[in-house]
Amino acid sequence: MRLGGRLAAAIEVLEDIGRRHRPVADALKDWGLSHRFAGGGDRAAIGNIVYDALRRKRSAGWLLGEDTPRAIGFGALLLEWNQTTQSLNDALDGDKFAPPLLNDNELKAIAGRRLADAPPAVQADIPDWCAPLFEQAFGKSWVEEGAALATRPPLDLRVNTLQADRGKVLAELEGTGAKAARIAPNGIRIPPIDGDGRHPNVQAEPAFQKGWFEVQDEGSQVVATLAGAEAGMQVLDFCAGAGGKTLALSAAMDNRGQVFAHDAEKARLAPIFDRIRRSENRNIQIVTKPTELAPLSGHMDIVLVDAPCTGSGTWRRRPDAKWRLTQRQLDARKGEQSAILDAAQAFVKPGGLLVYITCSVFDEENGEQIAAFREHHDSFVPVDHRALWDGRFPGQEAAVRIGAAGGISLSPALSGTDGFYVCVLRRNG
Repeated sequence: MRLGGRLAAAIEVLEDIGRRHRPVADALKDWGLSHRFAGGGDRAAIGNIVYDALRRKRSAGWLLGEDTPRAIGFGALLLEWNQTTQSLNDALDGDKFAPPLLNDNELKAIAGRRLADAPPAVQADIPDWCAPLFEQAFGKSWVEEGAALATRPPLDLRVNTLQADRGKVLAELEGTGAKAARIAPNGIRIPPIDGDGRHPNVQAEPAFQKGWFEVQDEGSQVVATLAGAEAGMQVLDFCAGAGGKTLALSAAMDNRGQVFAHDAEKARLAPIFDRIRRSENRNIQIVTKPTELAPLSGHMDIVLVDAPCTGSGTWRRRPDAKWRLTQRQLDARKGEQSAILDAAQAFVKPGGLLVYITCSVFDEENGEQIAAFREHHDSFVPVDHRALWDGRFPGQEAAVRIGAAGGISLSPALSGTDGFYVCVLRRNG
């Protein structure tokens, strides 16, 4: 397929997403199943246009004066693919599978607009109702941070130190562009792709099959490291999900001590079993029943709460979620977070740590949630987060924001990671 056919397909997928209000991954999968003639390169390029259009939906739509699937598809190519109106029309001209060329009205709109003149929320590529939340979280840099969440993400890996070291894995991945991560000591980063490129299928690599590494955003690795798990500890991962942080905690403990992996929705734990077998993490126990949790009460050195949240920190990877999110959903997540914190704190022993994590950039889910929790649980006191950060990641002082009342925030523009928040509380008495 030429660019015109790929763009037409992307517009078709965007129309499907808008009409049926469905996740982008499902829409792309269905398009691929119904268009089996399209090769892997075509499907990757179509996916890139769709994801770029959703990441840059506001700025792409503003550029063309409307936010239709056609407008944001064309706008994505102009903003992210180094295309000009002339080069794009030249590429589509004569292609019977291409959408109609940019017309006079569209060309006039594009020629008369500069993104630098757009409203701040458009430059940040976020919904208007989220602008106050971003300004609260980031202050003067909120537009920059929003724009960073609208860029293409890298592919990050965590070396499983139970089986390999970073040099060994980098040698296996030679030719992929993989390099040591900026912050995470066991992290590896493959840079964002350009144009119609695609990341290597690292899960097909023998090193992955042998358990030498896991796919995990560097920010997720960093917050797991900040939990401070050490050999011999008793650790409860209270919202373990697919187990990414569980595995990281287990490796940090060198398979000594115990990590209990629990999730209120048992189905979320399904992937963890294969991951444990591949990685040879041997100190993980899966706990699904409340009766199995009860004996842990008051005995844990660390309780990790990777709380359900809006996922606003992951919008680079899941841009469709940005446009589906509502204030009602945010309020629902806040209620869940509060209930989970109340339940999880009971498992922390005196002197132990409660580690609260979200992949959100909103203060309402982060610092404000911790403040509300402490109003009812005054035995929990924040650790010195500046000392915690500097001790774990020396030389990276400028890579994070430290909250006035504690807590550490990572973000794409500042840290080069997804957006994460972590607050470590110690139980006194």
